[in-house]
Amino acid sequence: MMTADRPGHHDVRHAHDPSQGRVPFRESGEPPALAPRAETRHEHVRGSGAEDRAVLTRGRPAGRRPVSGPTARPGITLATVAVVQFMVSLDLSVVNVGLPQIATGLGFGAVGLTWVIHAYALAFGGLLLLGGKAADRYGRRRVLLLGLGLFGLASLIGGFAQEPGHLVAARAAQGVGAAALAPAALALLTATFPGGRARVRAFGVWSAMNAAGGALGVLIGGLLTEYAGWRWVMFVNVPMAVCALVLAWRGVAAGPPPVRSGRPDVLGAVLATAGMTLLVFGIVRTDQYAWTSPVTLTTLAVAVVLLAAFVHVERTTARDPLIRLGLFANRSVAGANAYNLLVGAAMAAAFYFMSLYLQRVLGTGPALTGLMFLPFALGVVAGSVLAIRLGYRLAPRTLLVFGAALTAAGFAWFGLISPDGAFATDVLGPSVIASVGFGLCLGPLVSTATAGVAAHESGVASGLLNSSRQIGASLGLAALGTVAHNRTGRTATPEALNDGYALGLALSAALLAAAALIALTVLRRTGPPAQTERTDDRDLLPARD
Repeated sequence: MMTADRPGHHDVRHAHDPSQGRVPFRESGEPPALAPRAETRHEHVRGSGAEDRAVLTRGRPAGRRPVSGPTARPGITLATVAVVQFMVSLDLSVVNVGLPQIATGLGFGAVGLTWVIHAYALAFGGLLLLGGKAADRYGRRRVLLLGLGLFGLASLIGGFAQEPGHLVAARAAQGVGAAALAPAALALLTATFPGGRARVRAFGVWSAMNAAGGALGVLIGGLLTEYAGWRWVMFVNVPMAVCALVLAWRGVAAGPPPVRSGRPDVLGAVLATAGMTLLVFGIVRTDQYAWTSPVTLTTLAVAVVLLAAFVHVERTTARDPLIRLGLFANRSVAGANAYNLLVGAAMAAAFYFMSLYLQRVLGTGPALTGLMFLPFALGVVAGSVLAIRLGYRLAPRTLLVFGAALTAAGFAWFGLISPDGAFATDVLGPSVIASVGFGLCLGPLVSTATAGVAAHESGVASGLLNSSRQIGASLGLAALGTVAHNRTGRTATPEALNDGYALGLALSAALLAAAALIALTVLRRTGPPAQTERTDDRDLLPARD
């Protein structure tokens, strides 16, 4: 809506804002006669709650050129984020099946081989919060492009590795790239689809690609390792990174430079990164050093001290904090991250145990093992599609409770595996139930974790969500792996191994039941998207970086 300025007078009507009463008109600070004329328009902005509000915004002064760059298209943004999330999720599992061949090809020792996994986990988990803050401070599109370039280049270099150290360094560089691009991509999705039915659809697509990448990683890794060679578990990321780069370059708007409230909190960034890295480092090395060993206890104690110092710095710093601690007062953010921590722990452990059960107990080869995970991947996609349809009618909290309970039931069934088990009864049946439940909760989880978060903090919220998942996965795999190993004992017969894996899967079900309880008690009751919000993606105003 255009308004004409009359000399010496401004007739500006303020729309009602439930939280502020009115939106102030920011003056230029110059005399009216000298100030450039500007467009004033009303935009309809969807809030995180049931009410929407009209916000009075001021357009660019007349005569100024708009910021150069591609025109934002929500569909292209969604496609970019989907490819990115599939690639990141794929990389978390695609390498695992090829580890024996990697060890043979490059001459890894038993201990050194674990660093093919740990190098990625340390860099990814340790830098996620910093990556999310960088997206908020320096622009989501810019950080996304840099992360994609680094991830693709590291994958290419890793595929040509000639020494163990080369591959470990490439995996660490992949983790750095993933820590930049994962929160930036999710923040872009959150900003582009701020609410309503389009947001339900967007997060449904994101969750389907996220889960499909993780589940198909086992299948793709097995096929590539058996028929093309282990190097292709690294090369497979290159075309996906190039595709996402092209889509982001052409379809994601650059937007104006983000507003920076002060100098960056360097000390907080160092403390958070060092604390998170040491925490993951101490956890992942419990396969070599027991939980009660001096090495593990010292590492975890130093990590706790560093993270406590980080919290103190964030409370007292005069700079732009890495994380505003008031963010945790948002029950949606706190509850969703606690839920995500438990789900991440359960899923990582369950994938690990089922892969070992199929290969070490039932004697299945790598390629066939990957193929047996295909029903799980398809079930997650089906659950994600179902979550989109149910999300129009049910609140996210309801889907989170039901999804976790259904997944827990599937994992409890997994806990009944036997040494002479059959695919239909011990793998396929529980896979269908668990995967559909997992698909139901993925999209609502991300939507809930970013609900009510200010636009300038969406990157931090996205990084926090990814961090909780990564820490949960590391904790779950280490803790449940230790429990399973203790149950198995020193005699690794198929029967003994089966007992250990079954216990680990049963405990994974218990973690998911706890996640359902958190969703039921911590998250607020909210309604489904209003029926009046039947908005096509193209009708949404894409948020700028």
